[in-house]
Amino acid sequence: MKILHTVESYLPEKNGMSEVVRQISENLAMAGHDVTVATSYLHSRQSDIINGVKIKSFKLSGNSVCGIIGDPFEYMFFLKNSNFDVITNFAAQQWATDLCLNILSELKGKKVFVPTGFSGLLNPSYSSYFQKMKYWMKQYDMNVFLSNDFRDINFAEENGIKECRVIPNGASRSEFKEKDSFKLRNHLNLSESCKVILHVGSYTGFKGHEQALRIFLRSRISNVALIFVGDTFERGGGYRFVEKVHWFKDFSFQKKLNFGSGRTLINYFIHRLSNKLNKVFILNLDRQKLIATYQQSDFFLFPSMIECSPIVLFEAIASKTPFLVTNVGNAREIVEWTNGGKLLPTKVDKNGLSHAKINESAKSLSSLFNDPLEISKMQENGYSSWLNHFTWEEIALKYEQMYNELLTLNSI
Repeated sequence: MKILHTVESYLPEKNGMSEVVRQISENLAMAGHDVTVATSYLHSRQSDIINGVKIKSFKLSGNSVCGIIGDPFEYMFFLKNSNFDVITNFAAQQWATDLCLNILSELKGKKVFVPTGFSGLLNPSYSSYFQKMKYWMKQYDMNVFLSNDFRDINFAEENGIKECRVIPNGASRSEFKEKDSFKLRNHLNLSESCKVILHVGSYTGFKGHEQALRIFLRSRISNVALIFVGDTFERGGGYRFVEKVHWFKDFSFQKKLNFGSGRTLINYFIHRLSNKLNKVFILNLDRQKLIATYQQSDFFLFPSMIECSPIVLFEAIASKTPFLVTNVGNAREIVEWTNGGKLLPTKVDKNGLSHAKINESAKSLSSLFNDPLEISKMQENGYSSWLNHFTWEEIALKYEQMYNELLTLNSI
């Protein structure tokens, strides 16, 4: 098959969406298909073929509601004049999909839409966009959802969209079966007895970095390190988060506050807080070292505010790492599917954003930390469910079968 996947960002940019499309595209390419990814131009991208997947880059950004920056005509000409058997648009509300929506009837081949959550559905600015979405979705040959119960699939059901299928996210068998020589505790000068709590995510302001730090600091656990891994800590909000952590680390509480020897209880808590802060690390790791870090961590803490179906949860269970996550996206469903983690106490605001209840979440973390039997059950349950149902290799096969079904229907 000749397949086109469209997505806003792709390698070498690293985020959840680029990872989803990378895994599906590379697995289909390895199966012998001709796979192209249409995506944003990156100066750091040094080749137009990555791991067998062809890359077609366009200097475009934005979406149809906020405005598209760049000249869209080259992209639209490419779409209309390429003979792909299947065109799959990954994620709504970004240019690579939005520019397709008004020309769907002009595109050759079967058309597939993977909405990935409709994060703007409750935003009044997108009301007209989603009024039109009811009709756009009916023009696709198939709409693929990551969950049985989330705002995008519920929107489809409420508006009579018939061609629907659920294919979840996952984690790679080939990646997580490998063992890397990277030793996390040696790298950070931690003792072998020190437990590790991991958070993985680019700093967007919505991935729960500050919340994870607050939960960690308020928890009643000791001899434990909190590690943040991401690749956007050198600029913007990510840089400010790093600076905040360093400021707290460098702050000499005893000298600044001068409580004196008589205030032993206060000094005890200050000392405990200082020790915890000294075990907070912010790292930027390559993919192999990241997987090794997953495998060497004891817990995965992810109090994110907005998600669709977070692949980091599947990567956690693939590494036998129990997770604690806000009730965000289809996290509740992933807990039910895998029994590899638990939900944090969560409140959801009027905009649909999830917020961890910090004190209650700290208690949940402390409780799990002190329950080795529960940890062992979650490790084995999660790993077994991943291996049997949620590997990218199996998920890519589901995409391949779906594409073949659509093309077979066309030939009958």
